[in-house]
Amino acid sequence: MNIEGNIVDIEAGIIYPGRIMVKNGLIESIEAIEGSFGHFILPGFTDSHVHIESSMLIPSEFARLAVVHGTVATVSDPHEIANVCGMEGVEYMIGNGKTVPFKFNFGAPSCVPATSFETAGAALDVDDVQRLLQKPEIKYLSEMMNFPGVLHKDPEVMQKIQAAQRLGKPVDGHAPGLRGNEARAYSNAGISTDHECFTAPEALDKLNLGMKILIREGSAAKNFEALIELLSEYPDQIMFCSDDKHPDSLEAGHINQLCARAVEKGIDLFRILKAACLNPVKHYQLDVGLLKEGDAADFIVVKDLDHFEVIQTYINGQLVAENGQTLIESQHPGIVNNFDCAPNLLRHLL
Repeated sequence: MNIEGNIVDIEAGIIYPGRIMVKNGLIESIEAIEGSFGHFILPGFTDSHVHIESSMLIPSEFARLAVVHGTVATVSDPHEIANVCGMEGVEYMIGNGKTVPFKFNFGAPSCVPATSFETAGAALDVDDVQRLLQKPEIKYLSEMMNFPGVLHKDPEVMQKIQAAQRLGKPVDGHAPGLRGNEARAYSNAGISTDHECFTAPEALDKLNLGMKILIREGSAAKNFEALIELLSEYPDQIMFCSDDKHPDSLEAGHINQLCARAVEKGIDLFRILKAACLNPVKHYQLDVGLLKEGDAADFIVVKDLDHFEVIQTYINGQLVAENGQTLIESQHPGIVNNFDCAPNLLRHLL
């Protein structure tokens, strides 16, 4: 397969007319050609932190919507299903994600239940987390929301972090409002990211400690307006994510919307695309192509570099979306559930 268009080389910071030759799902070659094109080819988008469960869709259905907007991969925390179904829930997400041509990259939930005061359907202890981290499908330790446990060096918390570090897998953070010495202690424990910053000064504290900051615009929590100007100064440490994306919101758009808003703010295009395409792949060491020879053929064709309306999405050289329509077929969902309500309690609630 050959495809031609204006090729966006993010790392080189150039755009040129070119031809991409794809063979067996890989980019065999990229060459500059003469010509004039009205469309652009660039790497696909990666959502650097999302709970698929919040979309109220199984992974395979999430993929069907996401590819329409040029998303080819996610960094997905299955915390929510683990909180209900434990290991079985995480295994379900991995298995269902494999039924479609989309690159889900799951984490090992670090805090199940989220707090000791929570009544949950399941719990994941240190041994469970270690078993998950050994799976090739598990790319990182999911958000360590128990930041008091990190600061006070809780043994179980530290064992989970150390298990990820031994395997060379990143540890995601979750530390809203943490600044100064506490932010330093949190970072020094091995936490590599945070998507919970409220303000630019808070994000700056963490950026200057070497952490990666995720700009989050989901269906509920949002920090784009507070943080987007930091992308101009820290282009290698910023990523885009949704965190929680409800189905109506996902139908309207995804990471492409953040790119369009950043362009409207006057942020440099190549810095924007680093946050949307390159930085998550590099930080989490994902098997996602970045429009280089020898890479997986994961790329998108867009009408322009202002609104990022997607014409086509390719994953491993397969056309998975075209002109606003998904080409991924629905899959049988299977069943995984854990709802247990005693009759007496149910009568009391009613």
